[in-house]
Amino acid sequence: MGKYGEYEEEQIQLNKEDKKMLWDVSFGLQKADYLQPSSYMLSLAEDHIEGKLTLNEIENLLYRHYEEETPEQKKHRLKEADLVSTRINRLLGEGGFSLNPGGLKAIHRFLFKDIYDHAGTFRDVNLTKGEPILGMQTVKYANYFMIEDTYAYDFAEEKKTRYGNMSKKDVVEHIAKFTSSIWQVHPFKEGNTRTTAVFIERYLNSLGFGVNNEPFKDHSLYFRNALVRSNYADYSKGIDSTDVFLHRFFENILFDGKNILKNRDMVVKELLSLDDRIAFERKLLEEEHSKNGLSHEENVRGSEKER
Repeated sequence: MGKYGEYEEEQIQLNKEDKKMLWDVSFGLQKADYLQPSSYMLSLAEDHIEGKLTLNEIENLLYRHYEEETPEQKKHRLKEADLVSTRINRLLGEGGFSLNPGGLKAIHRFLFKDIYDHAGTFRDVNLTKGEPILGMQTVKYANYFMIEDTYAYDFAEEKKTRYGNMSKKDVVEHIAKFTSSIWQVHPFKEGNTRTTAVFIERYLNSLGFGVNNEPFKDHSLYFRNALVRSNYADYSKGIDSTDVFLHRFFENILFDGKNILKNRDMVVKELLSLDDRIAFERKLLEEEHSKNGLSHEENVRGSEKER
C-alpha cells in the first residue's frame, strides 16, 4: 500500500480456480441467448488458466481467427460467443463500478464492440420478441422514447437504497425488483440479458456481497426466463407477473440458497396447447441434462452420434 494521498494502480491477482470460474460464468452467460463457445475458444481459455496467455492476447487471436468467418461460424454466432465471453471474463475480474445508465451503456459497448454497430447505444425503435415459455408471446418493453426518463427514475431510486439494515428477504426482493426493471426497459437491440447480468454482478460486488457464481454459470437461461415471468401479465387470461423465480435465483447467488432452478417451472401453460407444452417441456428437460461445458462443435458431433 502506498503513502497517504497517493493513487496506485489496482492489482487483482487471480489463481487458477478463480480464472476457471470466470470462464465458466462467461461461457454460461452465452446460453441466455442459446450460444456456445467454439472449441478454439475453450483451448484458449485453458491456456489463460495456465498462465500461458493474457486476455489481451486471446482477443487478438480471436480477431485473427475470425478474419474470414465461415458460413457455419456466422450461423452459430461463434465470433460473438467467443469475443463476448472473453470480455465478460475481463469485466467480472476487475473492480470499479458506476451506478448510472452511462455505466450500463459502457458495459454494452465494451461487450459488443465490433459485433454490433449499435454497441453502447440505446435503441431508437420499439421491439418485440417471442418467448418460448410464453407460447411465443412477447414481453412489453419500454417505448424507445421513454428509456432515458425511465432509467433516470429507476437509478435515482436505487441510489437511495441502503442495504445494511435490510433482512436477507428484503435484500433479495429489492435486488430482484431493480434487476427486473433494468431488463424490462430492454434499452439495446441485442445483448440485453448478458449486459444486465454483468451490470448486476458488478453492482453486487461493489456493495460487498459475496456473489455465488454457480447460478450464472449453470442457469443463465433460467435467469432470462425469470426476468420474462417477472414482466409478463395477461389479466384477460388470468395470468399475473411474478417475481418468485427471480427471488429463488438471487437467494442462490447472494445467500447460498438451495433453490432448484428449473426452466420448465416457468412455462405459462395457459398460452400453450397441450401438445406444444408437452413438446416444449420435453425440450427443456433435455437441455437440463445437456452436455454442459462442451463447445458448439463438440455438441454437434455428439448430436450426430446420437442419431
